[in-house]
Amino acid sequence: MREVILADSATRPPPFAKRVPVLSFIPETQIGSVAMMTQPVTELLEIDDLAPEPQEEWQRMLRFVGFGPEARRAALPTVETLLKSAHEMVVETYDYLARVPETAAVLGWESAVDPVHLEERRRFFTIWLSRSLALDTSDEFALALFRAGKFHAADGPRRIHTPEAYVSGSIGLMLGAFSDRMTRAQLPGAVIGPAMGAWSRYLSAQLNQMLFGYRLAMDMKRGSAAVRCAFFGRLRALVDTSEFVVRADAGEPVRNVLRKLFNYFPLARADALERRWQSHERQDSAWADMTSSYLPRYGWRVLLNGRDLEYAGGFSARLGQADEISIFPPGR
Repeated sequence: MREVILADSATRPPPFAKRVPVLSFIPETQIGSVAMMTQPVTELLEIDDLAPEPQEEWQRMLRFVGFGPEARRAALPTVETLLKSAHEMVVETYDYLARVPETAAVLGWESAVDPVHLEERRRFFTIWLSRSLALDTSDEFALALFRAGKFHAADGPRRIHTPEAYVSGSIGLMLGAFSDRMTRAQLPGAVIGPAMGAWSRYLSAQLNQMLFGYRLAMDMKRGSAAVRCAFFGRLRALVDTSEFVVRADAGEPVRNVLRKLFNYFPLARADALERRWQSHERQDSAWADMTSSYLPRYGWRVLLNGRDLEYAGGFSARLGQADEISIFPPGR
């Protein structure tokens, strides 16, 4: 027995050499929550197993590593020292990456450093370092770290793929740089010890957030077929593009492609999908297990080859070699 509980809740794509399946999402006019509650609950349009939203994952990991008020107080006495060395750390980091053959190859600097690219990298890194030294734990920073992870998976403007090992190793490099600057400044050991513990907690949460985005981006690239996903209406503003390519295997259900998309574009999820909590009674206990799934909000439709999936097999419909999914935005 299952009980359903209603809960209210970029980048340019690569060129396409040939026609591929299309997924399009087109929002229609939404109505109030009272009207939405009158819509029938159907498993046909459910999307389950969605990853947590980046903000949820960020706060979860900060709690797990214990980065709270006490850790913040431990880090604060070292912020001024690190801030004074911020420029040096930015310059020395990329000097080091250019000297290491493996990372120089990743950056395309085997023969020589591209000065324009170096400037871009330093600017990006400076923004990250500034926010980190401010001990930023905001949801907006969570989204920025998530986006940085996607960029490292070759989804940034230059399409450079950074292997996961180097994403992880970069955090170790920064912790080493922090420790070195504190020691050079001759801060007391009683300050450095707790501070390094706090910075380790904070940066490990950051690493998890970047790898979260990185792995979801890599998941978009797995599959034998390229599925072109077209976006319309206000959805274009949310995902910052009009179309995107998702890799999938022929015969997979549409649901799998939607899952990848809404994992990759979390801001679109809040607008397009409605979260539902489901209670599953257990035979061996008086307790019930709670799981969540998502349904399109009222007025959102997904069409496969011109047929509304609400009446044509739902999101379990299988993708073929030349399928198209298209929807029209409100007001059209």
